[in-house]
Amino acid sequence: MKSIRRVLRAMRPYRAQVILNWICMAFLVAADLGIPRMLQRIIDQGIKAGNSALILQSSLIMVGLILVSAGATVGITVFAVRVSQSVGADLREALFSRVLSLSARNLDRWRTGQLITRSSSDVQQVTQFVFFTGRMFLRVPLVAVGAVTMMVLTDWRLALIMLFILPAATLIFLWYAGRAQPMFMDVQRKLDRLNAIFQENLSGVRVVKAFVRARHEKDRFEQINADLTTRSVRVGRFLAILMPSLHYLVNIGIVLVVGLGGFLAVRAELSVGQIIAFNSYLLWILMVLSHLGAMVSFISASDASAQRIYEVLDEAPAIADGAGASPLIDSEGHVALRDVGFAYNSHEHEPVLQDVNLTVKPGETVAILGTTGSGKSSLINLVPRYYDVALGEVAVDGRDVRTLTLESLRRAIGLVPQDTVLFTGTIRDNIRFGRPDADDAQVIAAAKAAQVHNFIMGLPEGYDSTVGQRGVNLSGGQRQRLAVARALLVQPRVLILDDSTSAVDVETEVALQEALASFGKGRSTILVAQRISSVLGADKIVVLERGRIAAAGTHRELMASCPTYREIYDSQLGDSTGTGETV
Repeated sequence: MKSIRRVLRAMRPYRAQVILNWICMAFLVAADLGIPRMLQRIIDQGIKAGNSALILQSSLIMVGLILVSAGATVGITVFAVRVSQSVGADLREALFSRVLSLSARNLDRWRTGQLITRSSSDVQQVTQFVFFTGRMFLRVPLVAVGAVTMMVLTDWRLALIMLFILPAATLIFLWYAGRAQPMFMDVQRKLDRLNAIFQENLSGVRVVKAFVRARHEKDRFEQINADLTTRSVRVGRFLAILMPSLHYLVNIGIVLVVGLGGFLAVRAELSVGQIIAFNSYLLWILMVLSHLGAMVSFISASDASAQRIYEVLDEAPAIADGAGASPLIDSEGHVALRDVGFAYNSHEHEPVLQDVNLTVKPGETVAILGTTGSGKSSLINLVPRYYDVALGEVAVDGRDVRTLTLESLRRAIGLVPQDTVLFTGTIRDNIRFGRPDADDAQVIAAAKAAQVHNFIMGLPEGYDSTVGQRGVNLSGGQRQRLAVARALLVQPRVLILDDSTSAVDVETEVALQEALASFGKGRSTILVAQRISSVLGADKIVVLERGRIAAAGTHRELMASCPTYREIYDSQLGDSTGTGETV
């Protein structure tokens, strides 16, 4: 239950509300436990003695106790809601911040659906636990101790019955708690899987429809959904026996109280009022046991959810500022990869890059070409330190990127990823995402350089037009050009384009390349491309083959010396001469 203890510690910033909650709880328990005593007084000293004044006085006191109980209940609920919702908000914010701080290597461990489940369903479960704790955590022990104390004061002989009920109830609780937590953990894992499939199909709904796989995906979802339902029912069936077992114990206690109490009453050793009061306290014990039964399921489910939440929060970023890291100031944009070797998840997989040596000088455009899986995207992910090299080093301006602060390094780099990501908001906000203080003139200049200004001005609301989630209301080429504009606006010293013009027509691509050349002279540009036409004008073209540099040079040099490059050129542009001089 370490995770539950951490959740309880998360309530510390709200200790004032917690203390007020406890004060209200003390008033509530005192009022509730005082009512049976007043009832005993009415019966034994009022009705039996014919004392109307005492009956009226005791009844008014009972009304007052009921009002105190009602007011305290309202206060408890208010404070419990405030604390639970505040803790839930803190956990969601902490999860969001932690996910943003994690490196790509960390995030490779979890699917998007898993993280969504942890920040929604799991946080909601913990929030409900904190709310339930605020209402019942202190009330249960107070009522238990208070009720047993009042039982002893009422008649110690009847109170001995609790020596049987309480130990038996404790054993039942411990048995159920030890077996319920793993079951709830299993349910949450199945919910992870369900959310992952749901998220995959939402993002890939067009692909599902295009390949007529809706029936297959529905069957896959139904299978996981049925599995989740089966396991949830199993948990419910398991816990369904708990409450009847507790009620059985209390009912045995009531039978014993009535039997033993009746025997003592016949012998004039116990009054009717005492028996009624004692049974009332026994019913309070039943309420306590019922709450404890509910707490078994709440604590077990919440502990499982809390473990999953803190698993993410405890994850240390694999990529972080090292000791003594210093900022990159006035970068020139000189990039060098020296004897670089890289594999995903360290040594668990085959190397993706081996013995890579590459230099990109300021003002130079270096294109990286290669077949799918040759390591192009992996290579450029090393420059902004999305991953760290396994061997060798990546240097910017002669300094190993691991000695630089991440913020300063990434501010010097403008990246247009292969998978274009846009955010819900306006086009203007998306372009100035990396530079929120940019004025309209700067936004427009970046859009013009990216060859997207005319398209934007053709929209009814221009730059104030709304971009749907992930740019769903834009074409692939439009999204790519907006991403290029976003990168250009930050005026990076190193510009990385990862196949970022694949959805753009050749004419637009040529205009875009010309604009890029003039928009930021002196900038280092690394261009990853699948189309040979995208790299013809580069100062240097690097051909990657199975994670190694097979050749490097200008277009003319590679046509003469690299069969792989010449084969790619001929297959795409159909130059039968083999010289590469004409298209």
